[in-house]
Amino acid sequence: MTSTTTLANRLARAEARFEIGQLPIRYALAVDQRDIDTWLSLFVPDVRLGRHGSGREALRDQIEPQLRWFYRSIHLICGHRIELGPDLDDDGPDTASGQVYCRAEHEVNDRWVVMAIRYDDRYRRVDGEWLFDRRIENHWYAADLLERPQEAEFDSWQVGPAPALPAREASWAAFWSPDVLAPTAKPTAGGAR
Repeated sequence: MTSTTTLANRLARAEARFEIGQLPIRYALAVDQRDIDTWLSLFVPDVRLGRHGSGREALRDQIEPQLRWFYRSIHLICGHRIELGPDLDDDGPDTASGQVYCRAEHEVNDRWVVMAIRYDDRYRRVDGEWLFDRRIENHWYAADLLERPQEAEFDSWQVGPAPALPAREASWAAFWSPDVLAPTAKPTAGGAR
């Protein structure tokens, strides 16, 4: 490998990181502005939704009703880790994964629900554009602004699965062994209560 190839490879990887890094904020803006078409365009055309089918129209059928659960929302992106795939060619990698921290606030009738979220993402480059291949939302808590998360059993909104973080992480389970009394209430592994 020549130094020119190495420089081109490094530049391609840097460009990939930059382009992928824009996806979470574009996602947040689209959700908060209720711009569903832009939101859909951030996902690969053949996005898989498990038992709900595949493709962007199936994704629209899933997200549009969910966006009507709340009136206003604010998604604040707090951090983003990106791991580029090993599938490197002259234009750089075509796959990547990452994790995004987000604090989201939602106006739900007379409540203001705050969520601490970590998105676990897979990204894929399609026709030269980086897109979400998969996006899984995990959260620590969802509680009204006037509640402490512990008081609400970490989930006073209850619109999805119970919060799974941090208990589902192997390092967390190893740190807080079951026979140790933790200094606070904590969700159990898998989000079960």
